[in-house]
Amino acid sequence: MSSLDHLVLATPDLAATVAEITRLTGTRPVPGGVHPGLGTRNFLLGLGEGGYLEIIGPDPEQGDPEAPRPFGIDGLSEARIATWAVRVDGIEAAVAASREAGYDPGEPHAMSRRTPNGQQLSWQLTLDVARGQTGLVPFLIDWGEAAHPSVNLPVVPLVSLEAVHPHPERIEPHLAAVGAKLPVKAGNRPSLVATVFGATGLVVLH
Repeated sequence: MSSLDHLVLATPDLAATVAEITRLTGTRPVPGGVHPGLGTRNFLLGLGEGGYLEIIGPDPEQGDPEAPRPFGIDGLSEARIATWAVRVDGIEAAVAASREAGYDPGEPHAMSRRTPNGQQLSWQLTLDVARGQTGLVPFLIDWGEAAHPSVNLPVVPLVSLEAVHPHPERIEPHLAAVGAKLPVKAGNRPSLVATVFGATGLVVLH
């Protein structure tokens, strides 16, 4: 099975959401970096066991990008867990295996950003433009030889991650195809729910 790489907490107001996560968990996320051309930047918080929380929102120092910002950010009125990622070694083979199992995760794309200390970080991920890079089925990410972003992050341990969907039986085969393990409960609206253990106790993010 593929392992959790990170959760994507998308927000229309990055500064406000970082402040709220700090208040809820008692731990302040650290700056991640800027995504040139996408109009976004992020902050990061470790989740333990090599996973992390990415808080991503509009970068006030960039103008409006030519294309919509990823993860449905432009249409959000409040922060929400938009999707998640699983880490793979050899993304081309992982994509081929998923397609063979009946689910197309999208084409791999190379991306990069510069960290606050000036390090260039490069990776490959699958982008599903048709679904706006959102949803319960994770995208695949391959960091290659790059140092993983979770290294040296302050940690708020992830206690659980689960999904809600009106028809779990429609989602479960897709999760299995990408090698992801995620409990899916029946509910009215598709959503991801993460519980972390902060300084103040359990905190639920969705």
